Amino acid sequence: MNKLIFVFLMLLLCNTAFADHLDLDKLLQEIKQTQGEEGKVNAAREAEFVADPGKQQQLVDAAKAELSKQESIGRQLTAQLTANSEQLNQLEAKLTERSGPLGELFGVARQVAGDLKANLKNSIISAEFPDRTGVLSAIADNKALPSMAQMEQLWFTLQQEMTESGKVVHYDAEILSAAGEPRQAKVVRVGVFNALADGQYLRYLPETGKLADLPRQPEGKFLDLAEEFAESTSGQADIALDPTRGAILGMLIQTPSFIERLQQGGLIGYITMILGVVGFIYGMVRLVQLSSVSRKMALQMNSSVANEDNPLGRIFAVVEKGNAEDTDNLELLLDEAITREVPPLEEGLSILKLVAAVGPLLGLLGTVTGMIVTFQSISLFGTGDPKLMAEGISQALVTTVQGLSVAIPLLFLHSIVASRSRVLVQILDEQTAGLISRRAGK
Repeated sequence: MNKLIFVFLMLLLCNTAFADHLDLDKLLQEIKQTQGEEGKVNAAREAEFVADPGKQQQLVDAAKAELSKQESIGRQLTAQLTANSEQLNQLEAKLTERSGPLGELFGVARQVAGDLKANLKNSIISAEFPDRTGVLSAIADNKALPSMAQMEQLWFTLQQEMTESGKVVHYDAEILSAAGEPRQAKVVRVGVFNALADGQYLRYLPETGKLADLPRQPEGKFLDLAEEFAESTSGQADIALDPTRGAILGMLIQTPSFIERLQQGGLIGYITMILGVVGFIYGMVRLVQLSSVSRKMALQMNSSVANEDNPLGRIFAVVEKGNAEDTDNLELLLDEAITREVPPLEEGLSILKLVAAVGPLLGLLGTVTGMIVTFQSISLFGTGDPKLMAEGISQALVTTVQGLSVAIPLLFLHSIVASRSRVLVQILDEQTAGLISRRAGK
């Protein structure tokens, strides 16, 4: 079966090659035929030309006459061009003489128009007053002297920009969302610095001449100020101004949030924060439990009835139930009772101390890991682009901060819990010593 398939494929390849060979032969024959026909036509034209000598001379004479005519026309045009050039030079000199100081004035006007055009292109006021650069382009880009109407329009546009830069204006406009969808909104423009809509900051798009939502709003007090300012209708209100016309605002929205900072720590950062949260919750639970035990022991010291809901009451109950006659037996009973009560009071101290010690070590591990990532980026891409190294450096710094943020509160919490535990153990020692001394006195 395999042999039959192989034979079939070979026959198919041979037929294909034969067909291609026939097509190439046909193309070659067509080329030869075309060349033969063109050769015959050219030969016929040459024979016709050679057969009539009189016609040859006639064609030569006509060509010479036409050449002479065109040379004459060329000399006339050259003379006319020279005369026009001289007249143009005279007129330009006359214009320069008559314009005098006005030439410098118009040069300054062109420069001012060009600078103002560049400012208006990026000005947030252009969203409210579009199409202001047409006249400025005619003044700045045209070599001719500007007209009086153009000069007055330049003056008006410059004065309008200066006047509007000191106003707080409310107007309705079409703004674009972050996804590019248009919508109508009430816009609040603060001079040339900021534009607000619905309590959020806007940016100006010179390409479209419209306002658009920022891809991300600044957090914290800046957004609160914008919301309060947008809601105010009279009087004075606080607002954060951006004198750079959007540059500072652009840097603010690129600042990572708290959650994004935590994400920069990576896996080690998450482990550190989880340990810190668990350790802090456990420490607070132990502190609440010891505070409750302390209150119950304080009530027990003022009561003559042993209450077994606290360590001191259970020790008193042991004394009452033991009926020890001599001091030595009583001391043994109290030592046994204290030995049972002290471990629950000191429970969790070692865990808090361990978590507080592990936090900086995890931060150090994250620092080393981040530096490894940084050096890998340097070895692959070099040091030309600092952004390629930013991820590793961010991980190194953030994990260090997370480790210290976990260790410092837990050290304070461990100190508080240990101090509270020591106070309770000391109360038990003092009370048992008092019981022994009173029994010895008897």
